[in-house]
Amino acid sequence: MPETPYWRAYVTGRDAQRRVVLDAASSILQTEGPDALTMRRIAGEIGCSTSVLYTMFGGKAGVAEALWLEGFERLRMALGAVEDDDPLGRLVAMGRAYRANALANPAYYSVMFARPIPGFEPSPEAYSESLRPLQLLFDAAADCMAAGVFRRVDAAHVARVLWAAAHGAVSLELAGYEGAVDADSCFEDLLAGAAAWFFAR
Repeated sequence: MPETPYWRAYVTGRDAQRRVVLDAASSILQTEGPDALTMRRIAGEIGCSTSVLYTMFGGKAGVAEALWLEGFERLRMALGAVEDDDPLGRLVAMGRAYRANALANPAYYSVMFARPIPGFEPSPEAYSESLRPLQLLFDAAADCMAAGVFRRVDAAHVARVLWAAAHGAVSLELAGYEGAVDADSCFEDLLAGAAAWFFAR
């Protein structure tokens, strides 16, 4: 059997097989657009039969949902990997991790938030899974309140505000709009300003 990306993943295991399919699909989506995202195109990219893909995902809708879930899982892992004994330091580092993950996975980020695949809507189960990264931010915001860094307000509200701020800046950066100018400095100032709004007085 010729050594293809799928074959190399096949000998490694099912998780690797799934990853190589999704990475190929995300690359096609990013470089060629949603019309090019077909089961035949993905199969040709990685060197497997379309029947393999239908068995794994059921069809194009299944691939779309798998991309959605993979994107949020990568985000969850990126945020979960942040370690800092200082609650505010940890929260700020999670903001940086959010940006780094988005810049490293732009096609996944697009599927997660821009819905580039016509007709795709995540299932209720997938949507529930997508909230897991936000829970990490809830917990980090609550830790800042417990430490006296933030005033006592709804931790979920704080997390959503900070997520919205980071998301807006990252989306502008990925799109190449004015937000991409001096992006590092702008993002750091945005994190500092958004967090400062909730400081205990």
